[in-house]
Amino acid sequence: MTAAPVSPGFSTTIQALRLREWQLGPGQPTLVMDQFSANDFHVVVDDRADVHVSSKDGRFYLGWYPLGRPGTDGEGWKIAVTGTAKVPGYNISFHTQTPADVVAAAVARVLETSRPL
Repeated sequence: MTAAPVSPGFSTTIQALRLREWQLGPGQPTLVMDQFSANDFHVVVDDRADVHVSSKDGRFYLGWYPLGRPGTDGEGWKIAVTGTAKVPGYNISFHTQTPADVVAAAVARVLETSRPL
């Protein structure tokens, strides 16, 4: 009687693992910034070259910090929507290396949920 040799690990193929390539890196911030019109938003670039966008009513804020937001651990994007007396607001943060495509999709969805009064 012979026994099959035992080999460490397991055997598989790339197809079985369904490996994917994932988008990495910050990409093009214009994908985010191009969503804002001068009619509805104020844009300010500060002395650090950080970009701040706010709605004219002051309830929406987007900050882009290419070198990281001061006092944080690599926060590159900040989205905030101020709540009301009855419903709290919310904020979303993304790292400096989050692809701009991902941030642009989040911003687009937030903007889609707004409506003029």
